[in-house]
Amino acid sequence: MIPSLSTDRLHLVPPSLSHLPAEREFLASERSSFVGGPAPRHKTWRVIALHLGHWQILGFGMWAAIERDSGMPVGLVGIWGPEPWPMPELAYHLYEGAEGKGYATEAGRAVLDFARDRLGMRELASMIDPANAASQSVARRLGAENTGREFCADPDGPAVEIWRHDLTGARA
Repeated sequence: MIPSLSTDRLHLVPPSLSHLPAEREFLASERSSFVGGPAPRHKTWRVIALHLGHWQILGFGMWAAIERDSGMPVGLVGIWGPEPWPMPELAYHLYEGAEGKGYATEAGRAVLDFARDRLGMRELASMIDPANAASQSVARRLGAENTGREFCADPDGPAVEIWRHDLTGARA
């Protein structure tokens, strides 16, 4: 069973088909370029299924981030670690209109606490495109440091920077 998490402003819940429209809009946009998009409409259903399967296989995964007040989905956040990732990743993406409100940082803190307290993880990475300044800012606010190492999941794709979240110290 996939747990749910709550923050002051967000519910982090298992992704479901009810989140399909928001994820479909995101994946069709240029906003998704840092996570492998844009992607055609038919791939979105598979993305939701992929995230649920990730939970089943690895015992952790992505949550849909929902505004507590409005019930609107604002993005996906969670722990991503498929083959060939060098270590599990704190991953996040926000939908149009949700950026600049601190949601990625707020949800990221909850995920880091979950990884440390419930999964016993000692570190996570965030794989960040060197051009993604917004994601770099979130990683910094969460206490991550750029390791100076790169990772390339797709031999035909661009390399990303590995930012390390140390979970052994004080809370993020």
